[in-house]
Amino acid sequence: MAEQTCYEGSAVQSFQFYLEHSGEHKAILQHIPDILPGEFKRIAADKSSLDVMGVGSGGGEVDVKILTMLQSTLPAVPITADIVEGSSELTDNFRALVAKTTNLQKIPFVWHIMSSEDYERQVKAKGDMKRFNFIHMIQMIYYVDSLADTIKFYHSLLKNNGTLMIIIETADGGWDTLWKTYKKDLCVHPITEYRSSSEVIACVKSQGLKYEEHIIPNSFDITECFNPGSPTGERLLNYMTAKDNFNESFTPETRAGILDLLKNKCSTEKDGRVLFNSTMSCILIHA
Repeated sequence: MAEQTCYEGSAVQSFQFYLEHSGEHKAILQHIPDILPGEFKRIAADKSSLDVMGVGSGGGEVDVKILTMLQSTLPAVPITADIVEGSSELTDNFRALVAKTTNLQKIPFVWHIMSSEDYERQVKAKGDMKRFNFIHMIQMIYYVDSLADTIKFYHSLLKNNGTLMIIIETADGGWDTLWKTYKKDLCVHPITEYRSSSEVIACVKSQGLKYEEHIIPNSFDITECFNPGSPTGERLLNYMTAKDNFNESFTPETRAGILDLLKNKCSTEKDGRVLFNSTMSCILIHA
């Protein structure tokens, strides 16, 4: 059950460290106000209530902002929220965040502490599908077994006029370059097949679905990765290669190759700092 345990214990600390260092959530939250309010109004036309689902929502930092934005865009429309998240530790963080966010007190939450695939199996076994107006998957599509099956299933849960939003690293960005160049070394566990926006868009097109793509620019400072003995650099390298110990996980040649690639193909240099290209794609797939 790799999907359920990949963000427990030390992995949660590593993930939180990465979020603080990379500014990823900040970049998402800076750009979705340009994308979502108009989409919410379109989805909500003629609707008396809205059902929202977050899949792989982690600690809920982005979900809480999305729900708040939905409320302020459509103040008179009641909302429900279903959350599918495999990590019990991150779900606890999410619940705590909801408990101290006053405007969310009126929203009924249903918590599904399981992987995306387990939720799919459960729904199909029951034969009782709750449908949703808006489903979002933020930086989680790397962890599913089948990209095509996942998109097909969650798209099938959309109500009329609904939208499935996938946020993922963009094609040819730093992550895409790193993970595809060193696929043999990195794609083992928990990510066995790296995906970027190019795979998602190819999959969406092959299923004949309507979509639009919005770019979310982001970069973060990885200068410390090139400073031997730097705890910050080591923690970043551990996270970026999904290893507990970067220095012990690869041969000296592979380590040197990864560092060279990070500096020269995945990043730009500015004022003596190395800035990793972590631009994201926000893909809206329509019902």
